[in-house]
Amino acid sequence: MKSIKKYAANHRERLLKLFQSAREPMDEGAVAAALSLRGAARKRLKLLLDEMTLQGEIVRLRQNRYSLGEPADLVPGQLDILRSGDALVRPSDNSREIFVPRGNLGTALPGDNVVVRLDSGAAVRRTGKVIRILERSRRAITGTLRSTNKFFYVVPIDPAYTQNFYVPETKGANVDDRVVIQITEWPNRHVSPEAEIIEVIGPSSDPSLDTLAIIKHYDLPQSFPADVLREAENAPALMDDPGPRRDLRQDFVFTVDPVTARDFDDALSLETDDAGRRVLGVHIADVAHFVQPGSALDEEAKLRGNSVYLPDKVLPMLPEQLSNGLCSLRPDSDRLAFSVWMTFDDRGQPVRADFARSIIRSRLRLTYEQCLEILQGKLPEACRTAGITPDQVARIRHIHKLAQQIRQLRFTRDHALELDVPEHEVIMGPAGMIVDIRRQENDISHQMIEECMVAANEAVDRELSAQGMAILRRVHEPPDPAKFEQLAAQLADMGLRPGDLSKRPNLAAFLKKLIGHPFEYDAKVAVLKSMKRAVYSPQALGHYGLAKKYYTHFTSPIRRYPDLVSHRVLAARLQRRRNPYNAGELETLGANCSRTEQVAEQAEKSLLEIKKYRFLEQQLAARKPVPYDAVVVHVRNFGMFVELVELRIQGLMHVSSISEGFVRYNPARESLSADGQEFRRGSKVRVQVGRVDFDKRQIDFVPAGKPSKSDTHAAAGAAAGDCRQMLDCVCLPPRRPVKCNP
Repeated sequence: MKSIKKYAANHRERLLKLFQSAREPMDEGAVAAALSLRGAARKRLKLLLDEMTLQGEIVRLRQNRYSLGEPADLVPGQLDILRSGDALVRPSDNSREIFVPRGNLGTALPGDNVVVRLDSGAAVRRTGKVIRILERSRRAITGTLRSTNKFFYVVPIDPAYTQNFYVPETKGANVDDRVVIQITEWPNRHVSPEAEIIEVIGPSSDPSLDTLAIIKHYDLPQSFPADVLREAENAPALMDDPGPRRDLRQDFVFTVDPVTARDFDDALSLETDDAGRRVLGVHIADVAHFVQPGSALDEEAKLRGNSVYLPDKVLPMLPEQLSNGLCSLRPDSDRLAFSVWMTFDDRGQPVRADFARSIIRSRLRLTYEQCLEILQGKLPEACRTAGITPDQVARIRHIHKLAQQIRQLRFTRDHALELDVPEHEVIMGPAGMIVDIRRQENDISHQMIEECMVAANEAVDRELSAQGMAILRRVHEPPDPAKFEQLAAQLADMGLRPGDLSKRPNLAAFLKKLIGHPFEYDAKVAVLKSMKRAVYSPQALGHYGLAKKYYTHFTSPIRRYPDLVSHRVLAARLQRRRNPYNAGELETLGANCSRTEQVAEQAEKSLLEIKKYRFLEQQLAARKPVPYDAVVVHVRNFGMFVELVELRIQGLMHVSSISEGFVRYNPARESLSADGQEFRRGSKVRVQVGRVDFDKRQIDFVPAGKPSKSDTHAAAGAAAGDCRQMLDCVCLPPRRPVKCNP
C-alpha cells in the first residue's frame, strides 16, 4: 500500500503535465510510452489513471483514452436529480453547477459520479449531457413492491428516482411491502433498471414504518458502537475536574426551546456594565469538555456530523447520556458551559465581546409559547411556579427589545434577507398515525433566540479571525448572476416585478414587500432555490443571506459537529495554545459536515412529505373531508394546480371538478371561467382532498363540500402528464412505465 501511495505521489504531477501539453486524448499505452514507464511502474499506471478519473482530475473517453476534463469540455461531478426529472451536476473542482435536462441523463441515477459534456454557447447557465458514468452510487434505495401479471418491480419512495426497478425475486416480501433494494444493472434507458431486494421493512400501509423506511433509504445510523457508549457512560466522572471556570450559578440564566425539546444547548442572561450598557450573555453547553479529540465519541460524532430530527424520532450526534444528560442545560442543575458576553451600545451595536468557560445553573426552562406570553405582557404559570421575580421577567423582556434592535439593524442597514418560510410540526399519535400537522410561525420569541445566537456566532468568528486562527466557518456565497436572471423570469411568471435582484438592497426590499402576498411562500422558495447552499468551509467568504462578513457556528455543539470544532479552537485561543486543526483538516471536516447536513435535511423533508400524504389519505379513509384554504399557482386548459396554504402541498383541480357545466380557458389571461367565476394565478379557493396517489406523488383536489370523484385523475391523466413534468413541485410527473426484457 505504501509503495502505491509513493508511486501516485511521484507520478500524479507528471501525468497532469502530460495531459496539459497533449493535443489529443491518449490511451494507457501512449501515456506509458510518453513517460518512459516500464516494469512495475508500467503495471501500476492503470491503478493511478483509475484513481485520478474517480477524483475528477482526468476523464476517460471512448476506447479507454484519457484527457483533462476542461479542455475537452468534459466535466466530472456528482449528479443530483430534481423533482422535475432534470438534474444538476456538482463538478469535482467545485466550479459552477451544470444543468442536465431529463432527456440527457442516459442511465445516470441520483448520487452517481458522472462525466458531462458541456453544451457550446450556453450563456445564462452551464448545461450539458451525461456521457459516462464513472461510478455508480452504492446507496440503498427504499421503495414499495408492486407487481404485474408477469413480473415484480419496486417504486422508490424518493421522487428523485423517476424509474421503477425490476426485481427478479421478492426475497420473502409481499406485494405492497416496503423494501430496500440495491441496483444491479441498467444497460440502457429502453429497459428498466434491475435491482435486488436486500431487506424487507413491512407493509407500506403501516404508518409506523415510515420513519424506518426513511432511515434505511438515507443510510442514517440508528445505534452507537459499544466503545462509544462506554465512553459516554464514563463521562460523568469528568464533572469532578471542570478546570478553571467562571462561576455563574448565582446569575439569572434561562433557556427557551420547543415544548418537545429534549436537549438544551443554549441559555441567556442579561446584565449591565459600569457604564450602564447592556451585556448579553449567551451560554453554550461545553461539549468539548466531555468529547476529546480522537476519542471514540469524537470519531462517531465526526462521522455523523449532526443530529437528525424526524417527526417521531431523533437520531442524535451524541449518545443520550450526553445529549439529554450531562451536556443538556437543564434547569436547577449545575452544568459546564462556554460563555460569550457581548456588550451593546444604545443603538444595538456590539462594542465588545468576552469569552470564558463557565459553570451555570439555569433558573428557568421556557417553551417558545411561554416566552411569547412573557413578551406580550403575561406571566405563564411556569414563571410563578419557579418563583421568578419581576426583575427577572423584566430582563427577559429587555433581551427581546435588544434582539429586535439588532434585528432592525441587520435588515435595514445591512440588508439581510428575510427568507424565513413556515415550518410544519407533525403531531404523532399511536401506531404512527398523524393527529395533526401544525404550522410553526417565526414569532418574536423565536426571533429573540435567533438574533442572540447569530450575534454570538458572529462574535466568535470575529475574535478568532482577528487572532489569525483558522476556523470552520458557515459560508453562504452570493448567487451567480445567471441565477438572478432565471429567478426574475420565474417571479415574473407569478405576476411579480422584483426589479434588479442582483443588488442586495433591492432583493431585501422585494422580500419585505412579499409579506402577506398570496405567493409569499412560493416566491421565497424560488429565491432560496436560486441561492447557493450554505456550507462549512475554512475560507472567509462571508454569509450572504445574513449579511455577515464573519460567521461561524458555535451555539449548538450537542447537535452539530462544526460547533464543537469552533469550541476547541476558541478554547485554544483563550489558553494561548496552538490551533488543534490545520487548514487541510478543516477543509475535509467542512466537506463532510456539509454533506451530512444535506442528507439530514433531505431525510427530514422526505419524511414530512410522506406524513402529509398520509394525513390526507387518513381524511379520505375516514370519509371526513377537511376544507382547506388554497391558492391557484398554475392554470392550464385541463385544470388548475392549487397549493394548500396550511400544509404547503400542491395538487390538481381538474376542470370536471370545478364545474359540471362548460369551463372556458383563456390562454391570454391564463384563466379558467365557470359559473360566473374566474380563476387565475393567485386566486383564493376553498378545497378538500379528492384523491391521493402516493406512488406518483399526485393529489387531486375538489371544491370544499363537493363529493370526490374516483375517476378525476384518470380523466386528467393524459392532459396533465406533460404539464406535471414541467412543474418542480409536490405534484410530480408520473413515473415511466416499467419496461423489462427478462
